[in-house]
Amino acid sequence: MGYWARVTVTVVLVLGVLAAAWAVRNILVLVLVAMVLAVGLDRPVRFLERFHVSRGWAVVLIVLATLGFLVLFAMLVVPPLVREVRQLASDIPGYVHRLTTENSSFAKLNAKYHISERLKEATSKLPSLASASFSTILRITGSIGSVIFNLLTVFILTIYFLLALPRTERTTEALFTGPHRERDVRVFEESVQRIGGYVSGNIGVSIIAGAGAFVALAVIGVPFAAALAMWVAIADLIPTVGATLGAVAAVAVAAFAGWGQAIATVVYFILYQQFENYVIVPRVMKKAVDLSPAMVIVSVLIGGSLAGFAGALLALPVAAAVKVVIKDVWLAGRIVLPGEE
Repeated sequence: MGYWARVTVTVVLVLGVLAAAWAVRNILVLVLVAMVLAVGLDRPVRFLERFHVSRGWAVVLIVLATLGFLVLFAMLVVPPLVREVRQLASDIPGYVHRLTTENSSFAKLNAKYHISERLKEATSKLPSLASASFSTILRITGSIGSVIFNLLTVFILTIYFLLALPRTERTTEALFTGPHRERDVRVFEESVQRIGGYVSGNIGVSIIAGAGAFVALAVIGVPFAAALAMWVAIADLIPTVGATLGAVAAVAVAAFAGWGQAIATVVYFILYQQFENYVIVPRVMKKAVDLSPAMVIVSVLIGGSLAGFAGALLALPVAAAVKVVIKDVWLAGRIVLPGEE
């Protein structure tokens, strides 16, 4: 086969592989998410192995702890939410009667537009409206079956990847050959370490955010402090906007308790975000990803625009691994980093 024939065949094969990968890009994203989670959870698994716990049982303990956390969150959130909706529906007639008797303007509006009847009808339809809203959200992000399938796929793949991770790392290292094998193995190990450090560090920051929110909300007197703290911890896992989502929910619940609680909650989250951004995150993430703040923002924006939430979640570990490759392979010996003079 001539030179140009080989080039043509190679280009056609590469394009075919890229086309096939694009056709199954959603599955590949799920696999990549599971791999990143497995690398990140490998650290607590190895920690348990130090206490003579087999890897299989260590993975089981990690999985049970995760499921227990989600079940506890549902138990803390769902019953109070249902109870508060019912309480709101029963209290609305009293609110309307009080406004009608104490406020003449509202009484005129109520007589003209029948506001009380409309409110009663609306509250009676709250469950169906909530269900319709949830269905709308699911239609935007995908069907119910698709969401469940994606979650189960990531969950199961993460378990399998965790169990096979040491063997997978040894197999991958065995694939490196040639005069640069030692360098390539070092780059691979450092990339895995950065990815794992990012996931573990992110989980650690979220735990700190949740614990701090629980203490603050309990002291302020915000209802459902435990459930809100768990939501703050979960939301804090989302890059860039997660902290805001957690704070908005807490402030909204605090507003129902009183303006004083709402203002105190706003002040707490503003102060905590400054403390997290300038003290906690730099200390936790410095060795994990070693990326500048500008690169963090750009990576998250690019990842989010390319693959949505999954892209934003994977942007930082991928960027950290790419930086390791560029620094140790392409720029090795060409630049002098601070501290290496």
